[in-house]
Amino acid sequence: MRTVHSGVWRPADRAASRYHYRPVDVPPGARSLRVELAFDRSAGVLDLGLFDPAGRFRGYSGGARDAFAVGETVATPGYLPGPLPAGSWQVLLGLHRIPAAGLAWSVTAESSRGRGNSGLVSDPRVSTIAGRAAPGRRPRDLPAPAGMRWLAGDLHAHTVHSDGALTVGELAALAADGGLDFLAVTDHNTVSHHPELAATSGIVLVPGQEVTTDRGHANAFGPVDWVDFRRPPDDWLSTVDAAGGLLSVNHPLAGDCAWLMPMTGRPPLAEVWHSGWWDRTWGAPLAWLLAWAPDAVAVGGSDFHRLSDSERPGRPTTWVAAAEPSVAGILDGLRAGRTAIGADPDGPVLLRVEDRVVAVDADGTLLVDLTGRRRPVHGDRAEFVPAPDPGPVWLEDGNARILAIT
Repeated sequence: MRTVHSGVWRPADRAASRYHYRPVDVPPGARSLRVELAFDRSAGVLDLGLFDPAGRFRGYSGGARDAFAVGETVATPGYLPGPLPAGSWQVLLGLHRIPAAGLAWSVTAESSRGRGNSGLVSDPRVSTIAGRAAPGRRPRDLPAPAGMRWLAGDLHAHTVHSDGALTVGELAALAADGGLDFLAVTDHNTVSHHPELAATSGIVLVPGQEVTTDRGHANAFGPVDWVDFRRPPDDWLSTVDAAGGLLSVNHPLAGDCAWLMPMTGRPPLAEVWHSGWWDRTWGAPLAWLLAWAPDAVAVGGSDFHRLSDSERPGRPTTWVAAAEPSVAGILDGLRAGRTAIGADPDGPVLLRVEDRVVAVDADGTLLVDLTGRRRPVHGDRAEFVPAPDPGPVWLEDGNARILAIT
């Protein structure tokens, strides 16, 4: 069965609603559904997603794809395979960028009674990195709380399941080869990548999803089911809390995706150090943290997408003190605030260990606290007892460039 919708979206349509839906009738016995979206990408941006007749999420690709297919056993990355119940499915169209003159568009959907695996949309962005994660480098000798060790990780990265260019296996191999112990895979508005995470060896892959809107992004960490990005962010927080996960506001000062969402509650984590923080003499991320949620745990993320960009997993590195290298151990460390952030896995690091702060591989830097006090760091391992009061402390070089935060 074939269905075609077309029209012109105008600014008034976007003002009425960010999201619009077009019905697609799927007959009994259908085993696959293919959807294609056409519009002038040089003129505007439309996002794409899918819900079944009961309103259940079946996939999202945002503006990364113009087509997708869903079958009984396989689906385009970003979409969930499974039975196709008969009825009126809904193709989601997100009106992200609509020019004043309007944006012509068309959607073509076709269901099939065939094998259910045919017609799936391949992804030309996949690279040729080996698909199996290699063991990481030897762990650094870092002082840690009793019974724990510091794990090096990255809490923000993407794959072909949204707008990244690597498969889950390829991304894991890249991160492990770069010296990371764990990586959160945080594809936009989908959980289709979650089944692949546990099957990848050599590195702990933390289930994640980047809840994405045009007014702010937030990472949901842990074995959390799909979070409805169309709901207010306080609902994201309650959904993630109820599932035992952790929510983090992402890149709050990042250009056209800065955080603009009002919230009654406050997520427990905040991505203070993002790869877009190019000038680390700029203190705005720390100022934002203190104004938004001074008790939030500061974390970092590379927001890695593809090898052709400058970002790499682990730049910055989020260190987590954990009792074991597992998803549960990493989440427990994040929840307890046993974290530190550095520029990369081998660079200077500042750690809170019981009643002291320890600067490692930071000789010649300055320890700075919220009072503005600066203390020189001498040697490859310098201890400061008692530790400064709770709240961010950081290392600066002689040019006031921030090198590490805890």
